[in-house]
Amino acid sequence: MQYVDEFRDPDLITKASNEIRRLADPARHYRIMEVCGGHTHAIYRFGLKDILPSNIELIHGPGCPVCVLPMGRIDDGLSIAQDPNVIFAAFGDMMRVPGAHGSPLEHKARGTDVRIVYSPADALELARKYPKKEVIFFAIGFETTAPSTALTLMAAKAQGIGNFSVFCNHVTIVPAIRAILDSPDMRLDGFIGPGHVSTVIGCRPYEWIARNEGKPVVTSGFEPLDLLQSIVMLLRQLQAGEAKVENQYKRVVPWEGNSAALKAMAEVFELRPYFEWRGLGFISQSALRIHEKYAAWDSERRYVVPETRVTDPKAAQCGEVLKGVLKPAQCKLFGKECTPEHPIGALMVSSEGSCAAYYNYEYRKSMVARVSSVA
Repeated sequence: MQYVDEFRDPDLITKASNEIRRLADPARHYRIMEVCGGHTHAIYRFGLKDILPSNIELIHGPGCPVCVLPMGRIDDGLSIAQDPNVIFAAFGDMMRVPGAHGSPLEHKARGTDVRIVYSPADALELARKYPKKEVIFFAIGFETTAPSTALTLMAAKAQGIGNFSVFCNHVTIVPAIRAILDSPDMRLDGFIGPGHVSTVIGCRPYEWIARNEGKPVVTSGFEPLDLLQSIVMLLRQLQAGEAKVENQYKRVVPWEGNSAALKAMAEVFELRPYFEWRGLGFISQSALRIHEKYAAWDSERRYVVPETRVTDPKAAQCGEVLKGVLKPAQCKLFGKECTPEHPIGALMVSSEGSCAAYYNYEYRKSMVARVSSVA
């Protein structure tokens, strides 16, 4: 199958749903984590949770790069942006994510030169367009977006564009999964592996999860049938007492990953000794920093960075939701103080945030149902 419509075919979805019900042991409760925030949105958007047996529980993982970024890193980047000679460029997802002193959009309203870009190459183009300004690109993302940042830095160096630098916040997915598995309050039966990240790193990096932890992993696409087929594959492994890595998303994900992308990342980045994650604390070797040979384009080397440490608002439970310990609606602020219009935490802002997904597709549906019943 090659086209979107095929992966939304009602008859095939019904068959997959029936197969899940056949495979699921009614005496067992299954806890399956979808690592990627894109999967979380697809699950809620297409109502997949409603067609699964009640004993299959989907747990939302830490696969939203905007969500896992601690508030202090946002404040650090925006502190540099206060320089009137600086243009601060970032993806649109970042614009409404709150730091301790406001979001990038709020800083823009106060006069800071904050601009939305759709790629790091757009930020580099700003540097060409405004040679008397210093352009800082606030880079975020897992290995999915890191290659485009790497290629942009290589272009800046090759073209001698000196008024451009990157504030690097790229993180890596495997240490985050390891931190989840090491959490004493987390029991999982298997993983729906991230589709976007895997287009770059492939499936091999997940083999330790199956080998050492005894948990099956199925890398999945993002359409309804992708996710249902991945659950079928996981249940078949669990029924057979197996634990291995399988690739459901073969039409996009190569087992060994994208060699050109991995080569570009190896040229430009190296692992940080440690990095702070929202809700997960400091995780060793879980993020990328710019290699010394690209130091001239590294914002953290070019500017004084305060290295701010900020805890989330006390009542917000972003960390517990990120770790899968709580569902979004179980947070005390969800749908009350924290909404997409007035977000307290990043999980309510990002297009991959689990709170935003639950609010837009599940919470609003329940609110409409309540209003209809009253009427």
